[in-house]
Amino acid sequence: MMLLILFLCIGAVAGRRSPHAEYIEELEQSLVGTPSDVLEDAKLDVPGLLIKYGYPSEIHSVEAEDGYILEMHRIPHGRNEGSRPKQNRPVVFLMHGLLSSSADFLLLGPSTALGYILSDAGYDVWLGNARGNFYSRKHRRHNPDSLITQRFWKFSWDEIGNYDLPAMIDYVLEATGQQKVHYVGHSQGGTTFLVLNSLRPEYNEKFISFQGLAPASFFTYNEHSTFNALAPYENVLESAAFAMGVGEIFGNREFMTWFATNHCIEDSILFPLCTNTLPGITSSEYFNSTLLPLILGHTPAGASIRQVAHYGQIIRFDAFRRYDHDPIRNLINYGQLQPPNYDLSKITVPAYLHYGLKDRQVDYRDLYLLARKLPNTIGVYKVARDSFNHFDFLWASDVKEMFYDRLLEHLKLAEAQFL
Repeated sequence: MMLLILFLCIGAVAGRRSPHAEYIEELEQSLVGTPSDVLEDAKLDVPGLLIKYGYPSEIHSVEAEDGYILEMHRIPHGRNEGSRPKQNRPVVFLMHGLLSSSADFLLLGPSTALGYILSDAGYDVWLGNARGNFYSRKHRRHNPDSLITQRFWKFSWDEIGNYDLPAMIDYVLEATGQQKVHYVGHSQGGTTFLVLNSLRPEYNEKFISFQGLAPASFFTYNEHSTFNALAPYENVLESAAFAMGVGEIFGNREFMTWFATNHCIEDSILFPLCTNTLPGITSSEYFNSTLLPLILGHTPAGASIRQVAHYGQIIRFDAFRRYDHDPIRNLINYGQLQPPNYDLSKITVPAYLHYGLKDRQVDYRDLYLLARKLPNTIGVYKVARDSFNHFDFLWASDVKEMFYDRLLEHLKLAEAQFL
């Protein structure tokens, strides 16, 4: 695959702030008592956060083969290594979930957030951003803000796995000179890994391990009320949104205001999103509510309506399969009237699957179902705290002790097998 390197920037992008910095400024007067560091971090973009806390910051941009321009963030070494850091460091690639960005792995700050922990532990850390989010909202030809066409937004997580990940992984390998990398994916970040290695099995050879943090695939045991309420309408979500000139969801505050005004009413099929999304993030007993402005400054970071519709199809038809366009377009794209299942038997990367018992987004029973279908599952690991949930992987105050320390052990174990 031919990769187009657009730029390497050491530091930050001048003038750029977090996705919702203006919203945080509007809230500041009502956030009396919120630490100034939290408010500052809520308005900084990812490179700005790295610079503030004394870490080396690099911005890398690459073009996927279908024209989407993707931004990655790199922490090449820890902050205490000076100007002559250790060379030939093992590489870890971190991939965020739905409606998120690379910021997910940094918001808890140094010594607590995964990106910093890995960097200080001796890893060369790369953070990906999927097409359509705040940092990867560009295309060679299509305009994400066009009111005439929604062509930019006609993708699901199938394209993220099939096009974005190959472009980013190949770039990382070329830039670092390494043969393989670790892949750590949260939620949709795990979905896209499965897509990549089932559709392009040659990429199995480019990974030391797959660390799946509640990777979303099967929803056979799903009991989430929002998911179940929306899944029957998956076939109308995208067409209705495009008819209204909307392809992007939750990418800016204007959309959120419009959504709240028009759909946070009880007779709307989308009403469950209003009542379950934020409580799902803040319901953990180990979520520090002081950090809520920080989370709101960076999340949500935008996505395509088709990403949501694709998950709806998985739930509705109880099958982990490619996006269902319609019979004619399926025939053109897949050579058959129905979308094919992802062939998980082709995924040979050593898989370490991690779950929280109270995860309502990815039920632990579905994770065991995935584990049985993967040919090289090393283990399925429950986080020790029984109340650990989907978002605790990112933002729980005890996540380092409960999970990240153990994750480092798994990385070292996988490296020993590789070497």
